[in-house]
Amino acid sequence: MNDSGLGGAGYFWCLRHHRVEIGDDVCPAQYRLGPFATADEATRALETVEKRNAEWDAEDARWTGESS
Repeated sequence: MNDSGLGGAGYFWCLRHHRVEIGDDVCPAQYRLGPFATADEATRALETVEKRNAEWDAEDARWTGESS
């Protein structure tokens, strides 16, 4: 399953299998988020994405002068 050339560096959240993956048994890059430093961080990957998207949306609104 490994197509990254990372050699198993880090933990990944698999969007297809909804689990943490590590090592040489990870899904292709299009199905994963990461790498993360810990399995716990990888488990919270979707929360991290949601938080960052909200921060970026707020920054975009501030930049363009729109109110949220």
